[in-house]
Amino acid sequence: MLIISKTYYSPEVVRMEVEAPEVAAKAAAGQFVILIPKEGGERIPLTIADWNKDRGTITLIFQKVGFSTNTLSFLEPGDNIAHLLGPLGKPTHINGYSEVICVGGGVGIAELYPVARAFYKAGSRVTSILGARSRGLLILEDAMREVSKELIIVTDDGSYGSKGLVTDPLKGILSSVENSTHNVYPELVYAIGPVAMMQAVAGLSLGYGIKTIVSLNPIMVDGTGMCGACRCTVHGKTAFACVEGPEFDASGVDFEELKTRLKTYRRKEIRINDKAGQL
Repeated sequence: MLIISKTYYSPEVVRMEVEAPEVAAKAAAGQFVILIPKEGGERIPLTIADWNKDRGTITLIFQKVGFSTNTLSFLEPGDNIAHLLGPLGKPTHINGYSEVICVGGGVGIAELYPVARAFYKAGSRVTSILGARSRGLLILEDAMREVSKELIIVTDDGSYGSKGLVTDPLKGILSSVENSTHNVYPELVYAIGPVAMMQAVAGLSLGYGIKTIVSLNPIMVDGTGMCGACRCTVHGKTAFACVEGPEFDASGVDFEELKTRLKTYRRKEIRINDKAGQL
């Protein structure tokens, strides 16, 4: 798959436009691809951040966090990604909501954008809350503003927007609803980002009785439900995020188990990254 363009949002966050006409023709909000940067490498699951059916391209936005994402970041326009499979996962259920709150944290904003856009195009009133550690790490602000009736930004260090966490403005909105000072009651909260952030958002919104959907990012290998690596527990039953998700009703997600599973290969990842840094 040919890389058409490559830009950086920050030294650690990379945007790539990739030629993938068959994927672009069928892509929908919430879906992802699995790719192998170079022959012999490991599979990487990445949400499709955007697509252009006319150009036959998809957009991938990722953060350099390990050996394989760093390997992918070394590729340049004109290079080829060895393998790419998709679109995978179930598309987001869009229709039927008049008021939606979309919450994204960090690079999860790239995954939130096509979902917020789909809600917006379907006629939902979209309030978007974006969080980042600092202003320099905030991505897709302009794009998210175009598909939101209201856009709220928070940063951990207060360098842009309000200082705090995404749950701060969310609590303010939900409190105003409870006190009847907000005109429209949100029917859905959609959250994507770090697991701890999604857990905190769900804990808050579910407490107000609002349906909450989260997009999970467990360990994935083959992306077709065969290997079982992406299993997670939802409503007390095992679910496979690659074929039954990646989106699930937050009220049933075992977030503590998910956080534990994501740490499974942490020590090995650290050793590989340290070794790669010495090369």
